[in-house]
Amino acid sequence: MHIIDLIVFLLFTGGIVVFGCSFWRRQSSADAYTAGGRSFPGWVVGMSIFATYISSISYLGYPGKAFATNWNAFVFSLSIPIASCFAAKYFVPFYRNQGSVSAYAFLEERFGAWARIYASICYLLTQIARMGSILYLLALPMYVLMGWNIQLVIILTSIAIIAYAVLGGLKAAIWTEAVQGIVLIGGALVCLLILLFSMPEGPQQMFQMGWEAGKFSLGSMESSLGESTFWVCLVYGIFINLQNYGIDQNYVQRYHAAKSLKEAKFSALFGGYLTIPVNIVFFMIGTSLWAYYQVHTGDINTEMVQKPDYVFPYFIVNELPVGLVGLLVASIFAAGMSTVATSITSSSTIILTDYYRPMRKQCTDNESLWTLKISSAVVGGLGIAVALAMLSVENIIDAWWKLSSIFSGGMLGLFFLGYLSKRVERMEAGIAVACGVVVIGWISAWKYVGLDNPHIHENLSIVFGTLTIFLVGLLLSIIIGKRKKSNNN
Repeated sequence: MHIIDLIVFLLFTGGIVVFGCSFWRRQSSADAYTAGGRSFPGWVVGMSIFATYISSISYLGYPGKAFATNWNAFVFSLSIPIASCFAAKYFVPFYRNQGSVSAYAFLEERFGAWARIYASICYLLTQIARMGSILYLLALPMYVLMGWNIQLVIILTSIAIIAYAVLGGLKAAIWTEAVQGIVLIGGALVCLLILLFSMPEGPQQMFQMGWEAGKFSLGSMESSLGESTFWVCLVYGIFINLQNYGIDQNYVQRYHAAKSLKEAKFSALFGGYLTIPVNIVFFMIGTSLWAYYQVHTGDINTEMVQKPDYVFPYFIVNELPVGLVGLLVASIFAAGMSTVATSITSSSTIILTDYYRPMRKQCTDNESLWTLKISSAVVGGLGIAVALAMLSVENIIDAWWKLSSIFSGGMLGLFFLGYLSKRVERMEAGIAVACGVVVIGWISAWKYVGLDNPHIHENLSIVFGTLTIFLVGLLLSIIIGKRKKSNNN
């Protein structure tokens, strides 16, 4: 790496860490740490939601996916406007009227403490898996650039992010995400333009080559549930994004951070709709990389082809002019740092609100603040462990989608059961969740434990888990309700 690129990279990442840490003096209470003072304008919160969503998984994983296959994974993004509109109309007002900053307090009110614990455990597992995936991707550029030990890069990068997440709380996360969101958009656009105009016959050559090779395909339109078709990706995206916008603590905390209900609704819509054009840029980068290396066949080695997630960092290092390399690596770090910091902050909030405070009835505000900081450090450490385990993964998008589908555990089904039906009681909800977990386990783990093949794609475990929980709960409430009514008569 050229000294100029290194300076650009260090100035940006160092500046973000210092900027995030500068908020430590303003975290005088647990509420300030978890809700950011509840005074943010909608566009800042919306940019924060966008930056939370667009992580290194998107920045490196999507180009890698488009390079190796086609635009099938982009279908997932088409579901985001559906979820963001639903959130603005229903989820945001619902949570703004709740007394707790926890997304899962409602579940305890409806079904008891077990429901809150179940949902919060699923959430924590999902966030730790997400942090691990992102931290792994953050280390890739430095591995490709400098040949540094990738494990060491993961650990050092994680420590820097954990530092400002612990010290700054949600306020630091939101403001740094707003800055990082702008940087990552700029970096991606610059790289796409360079790729397009590096083709010997101009940008149209990439489109022609990609179209002829089927690289722009959104996937098969067949009805098979066992393959990653257009419909499988779309349905999976709808359920995952409804869960993100509806019961993900990352998003719920931001709804509380906005200064008014109107601003909170705007933030959900702004963050969601901005994701679509940016994801198009990422997939365009992946297809452009494929076309570029079809023309410049001698400019890429075998390792890059076998590890698609490495291709974008490889291009940045070997093809971009001095100065832009540092900017692009900084923008990749921007995408990852913002999301990891958010996951750490939201996870520590859940540990405080859903575990520590229920056990410590007389918990002081100072004690709560220290609990948040200590749990942030612990969660960050677990994320490092997962990142190191990710080193053997072939494609990070596939691994992350699978893990998020499993760990989500049908949380959305339990939420809708409590939100949409007033007649479902605790016992029925508990049985429904147990059935949902069995279905998720069957779809996700059949080939590892000798079960029959369900002929259902692993990503759909969240879909069938959610539907099972919701429908079983409703059915049981109807059956038990009729029995009670007949007994009373």
